Amino acid sequence: MSRRNANDTQRRQRIARHRARVGAASLAAPRGHGLSAFGVFLRLAGLGFTAALVLWAGRTALDFVAGQTALVRPGPRPLWDIHSAGRALTPDNIERWWLAYRLERRADELAARAAGPPRLRPFVVSPGEPALYIAYRLANEGFIADAELFNLYLRVNGLDRYLEAGNFMLAGNMTLPEVAAALQASSYEEVLVTLPEGLRMEEIAERLEANFVIDRTRFLQAAARPREMTIFDDYAFLADLPAEANLEGFLFPDTYRFPVNADSAETVLARFLDNFDAKLGADGLARASASLAGRDAVILASIIEREAVLDEERPLIASVYYNRLNQRCGDQVRGPFLESDPTVQFPLGREAGGWWPPIQLADYERVDSPYNTFLYPGLPPGPIANPGLSSLQAALEPAYTVYCFFHTSGPGGGHAFARTYAEHQQNVVRYGSGS
Repeated sequence: MSRRNANDTQRRQRIARHRARVGAASLAAPRGHGLSAFGVFLRLAGLGFTAALVLWAGRTALDFVAGQTALVRPGPRPLWDIHSAGRALTPDNIERWWLAYRLERRADELAARAAGPPRLRPFVVSPGEPALYIAYRLANEGFIADAELFNLYLRVNGLDRYLEAGNFMLAGNMTLPEVAAALQASSYEEVLVTLPEGLRMEEIAERLEANFVIDRTRFLQAAARPREMTIFDDYAFLADLPAEANLEGFLFPDTYRFPVNADSAETVLARFLDNFDAKLGADGLARASASLAGRDAVILASIIEREAVLDEERPLIASVYYNRLNQRCGDQVRGPFLESDPTVQFPLGREAGGWWPPIQLADYERVDSPYNTFLYPGLPPGPIANPGLSSLQAALEPAYTVYCFFHTSGPGGGHAFARTYAEHQQNVVRYGSGS
């Protein structure tokens, strides 16, 4: 054998021995301490497939939500376009998509109109009110049926942080998107006006005019003919209002946010009537524990309002009038005469001399008016002022007493009550002859 062949043979033997050693080592190696090239390939392929699946699912979800959101919010200019938020799979985007999906599931409810009346009514948003609180107030006042759904709509469309304070006109039959759109811009410039208890219509008209809300003449003309208003039938508590009666007694005292230069007297009067309806309404006027209810209770409440100063005395004053009306005072009084000074002041009131002028004893017989309860028995033909809730409640639920008289008892506004005329005269001597 040549030297060259011998070398080749030796080289092939060394390669064979090396391959044998490598194969034995591979067979003896523990599982998991290494990967073959094929194993690495499988792992990389699995990761790539998973990433592709996630990207496809995200893209599909985004396209689905974008299309459905357009259905939820009809119109050529949607309030929120999901494409503007980007397509990145961030926590914020995922939350938006989830909220939009929840909203899409209730698309039919969004398109449904509320069951309230179609007339426009005011709705006030105060500075700093959270969107969810506004939603619940809208539900309580009958503008929407579902506060949570409305709040969800605001969040999906990015409106929950952009509701401005102001005065808005909303109808009771609007859809949720229509309500949300209406709340984006205040209807008009506004002014706060405080109207205390016991004012008569003329005094209210003066204050409204002084605050640039409405001309007093326009206001009084509309209030004098309520049955001609388009909103008259919306208020059940006005159903028994006599044909010739005005709105005296139903202009609920409170602090209001009125439009400056209101477009109509009805817009202003609706604020008062809505408030009366919310605070008491027809149901409240009907739930009387005493014999008076409805407008008669309002008439008596207006007298109580002008006589009382202290809230705790209002039910006592009401009891005096009930005892007189029901003739429980016997021969201590002349009959069912209320004998109330404010009922004499009311027909004497004039803009020039004051709406509640001082009176003398002679005026009890001199002032010949059906409102004068010294001359005419029973209740006067209408309220003499606009009472607050405390006086209305006193007229509906008077105290049970034997009192038939009361007299002022000092500068604090309190009264001394008496059962008999003799006791009353003693109070007159004790506290002075003022009524």
